Amino acid sequence: MSTDRSAAFTSLQMQGVAKMDLRIDADAAAQRLSEAIRFKSVSNQDRSDFDEGAFTDFHAYLQETFPRLHAALKREVLGDPRAYSLLYTWTGQDPSLPPVVLMAHLDVVPVVPGTEDQWEHDAFSGDIADGYVWGRGSLDDKVMVLAIMEAIEMRLAGGFQPTRTTYLAFGQDEEVMGPEGAQHIAKVLQERGVTEIALVIDEGLPVTAGLFPGISDPIALIGTTEKGYLTLELKVAGPGGHSAMPPANSNIGILAQAITKVEASPFPFRVTQAVRDQMRYLGSDLPESWHAMLAGVAFGDGQASTADQQLIASMTSRPETRAMLHTTTAVTMVAGGVKENVLPPVATAMINFRILHGDTVESVTEDVRRIIGDDRVEVMPGPQTIDPPPVADAFGREYGLIERSIRQTWDLPGLLVSPYLVIGGADAKWFAPIAKNVYRFTAVRVESAADAARWHGVNERVLVSELPGTIAFFHQLLGNVEEL
Repeated sequence: MSTDRSAAFTSLQMQGVAKMDLRIDADAAAQRLSEAIRFKSVSNQDRSDFDEGAFTDFHAYLQETFPRLHAALKREVLGDPRAYSLLYTWTGQDPSLPPVVLMAHLDVVPVVPGTEDQWEHDAFSGDIADGYVWGRGSLDDKVMVLAIMEAIEMRLAGGFQPTRTTYLAFGQDEEVMGPEGAQHIAKVLQERGVTEIALVIDEGLPVTAGLFPGISDPIALIGTTEKGYLTLELKVAGPGGHSAMPPANSNIGILAQAITKVEASPFPFRVTQAVRDQMRYLGSDLPESWHAMLAGVAFGDGQASTADQQLIASMTSRPETRAMLHTTTAVTMVAGGVKENVLPPVATAMINFRILHGDTVESVTEDVRRIIGDDRVEVMPGPQTIDPPPVADAFGREYGLIERSIRQTWDLPGLLVSPYLVIGGADAKWFAPIAKNVYRFTAVRVESAADAARWHGVNERVLVSELPGTIAFFHQLLGNVEEL
């Protein structure tokens, strides 16, 4: 690592952007979000457990609540095999230009059984109390659905019509990988001849402090890619019978040995392009003692180096940063016996992998089979798998328009904006075949990084005072996209 590289570590943070003040009624927006939360549009892992009425009632509520939008935009209810997703088309003045896609999802995760008493307000109450709107969807992700619609309603009231066609894609099943909703919508657009999309923006992380080690200032992270997804089922089938006459190796025992082997063989750590981009943006704002190492990562030749190993050593102490550096392994479900004195004829386990760039569904599957090395264990990929999508440009004008919209919305002292790798996933991945510029950002400010635990957790809530900012972000983005 040379001194010259370290000295070249200048800030990439956008300067001179003034906050744009819009008159937005926070209490009225909170009331509309509150009512949306009351629709129990839950995605359960058991897809037969699906409340169709919750989705159709939610659709009707949106139609009633946003009359200008529904008068000006074409609305379609799509999905396969069930149609409960929404695709809106806002035809642009020049439909020949590549369109823009704004994304969010209509579904929410269920309340974990046994945690109901831990909620300060019922998860589907939509209560407005103590300065917050409470309930499922207040952060993930009905807040984005309504903010997008609120912003368009405001733009329409001012006579705005976009130059490019704008699509709103609101999926019905993002929380279970999105095969019926967003994946189907992307296929429909392709079938209609949409081969190039100028910009896609979907959910990601919120604006807050404490999201990245070494940085205490508030930060807005723009996801330029996400990890791939794979669940492998391990299955052991063999003679069952009475527990008084057990075999040398029971089906559960064989399965347990296989799980232990997989957990004992984690995938290797490495630095990928998305992390290098993030270090380029954040390097100058991290402690000066790190600069030489970070410069080697950000400006290096992309190959494993001493600097890479130093970064890996510093990031593996925290689960969220460790996950940015390798394909993760998580044993999530185990099933077998149903009676204490009966040997089950079948034992199964589910292992979920979030795949880092450089690995694939196929390579991870083969690695797991090799690690287990036991023909008695069948290893089968689940129905929903996807390789990691490409990395969007972190230095182009599309990224810059998102950053400008952020800075026009939140005038926070020391605010940093940076690209990052999404360690979970979003519906945006399904648009990768027809869009280079796919980004992920949840346009909500929360009080601290600890609030991230409320996503999929207990006491999900959003500050009423922050709803105008969420709406303002999309209002600004719609205007800034005119410059593409």
